[in-house]
Amino acid sequence: MTNIPRAQDQLFAGRQSARERYSALVVGRPGWGALLHYEAVQMLGQNVPGAFGLALRKTLFPSLLGACGRNVIFGQNVVLRHPHKIRIADNVVIDDNCLLDAKGEGNRGISIGSGVFIGRNSILSCKNGDIDLADGANIGFNCEVFSASRVAIGRDTLLAAYCYVIGGDHDFSDPAAAVLMQGRKSDGVAIGAGAWLGAGAKILDGVTIGDRAIVGAGAVVRDAVPEGAIAVGIPARVVGQRDEAAAGSMK
Repeated sequence: MTNIPRAQDQLFAGRQSARERYSALVVGRPGWGALLHYEAVQMLGQNVPGAFGLALRKTLFPSLLGACGRNVIFGQNVVLRHPHKIRIADNVVIDDNCLLDAKGEGNRGISIGSGVFIGRNSILSCKNGDIDLADGANIGFNCEVFSASRVAIGRDTLLAAYCYVIGGDHDFSDPAAAVLMQGRKSDGVAIGAGAWLGAGAKILDGVTIGDRAIVGAGAVVRDAVPEGAIAVGIPARVVGQRDEAAAGSMK
């Protein structure tokens, strides 16, 4: 069981100053130097529109990150939390209004491979967990990837718009207590290479999706999906294999 403090508990805890609480929640490093550096980069580049804003963020944002490759594009209003635990490879696009939150005390954070696209309004959120996006992964608009342990999304995998990958769950074993006040548990999620999640698909904690599998739009996946399988419905069930579908279409 994992105890993950709520943001309001971290912001309003009385043991630290307001600056220390903000730094712990957002910056991830103590001290005035780290805070001023973070604030300066966000203030100068985050909201600047147009080509000048893109150029400014391309110059400034890498100084906050754990690693940043070549030709990385940061859209307007991209928010970075605990950015020193975010590593980005070459030729990556992070569209407008995205949140990359690598928050945690003992985690590695977020790793983004080469050629990855993250669509606008999407959220990568760590709560003491790790998120790994392999080379060529494509995250559509308005998606959320949440990790309280580890979420891995394979090479050239496509998540259509409004997909949710939920690498964690709430404990509700005590019926007398509010679920919000109980701990979290997490087994993580693994999505193989070349898979496709249709629009609005939801992948629940503990699920493994095999290479080249397809998950239909709006499906809720709570059990493993084998390699090359096609799964649809609520809850999702396997209705075929890609090899069989391709053979049928050729007859």
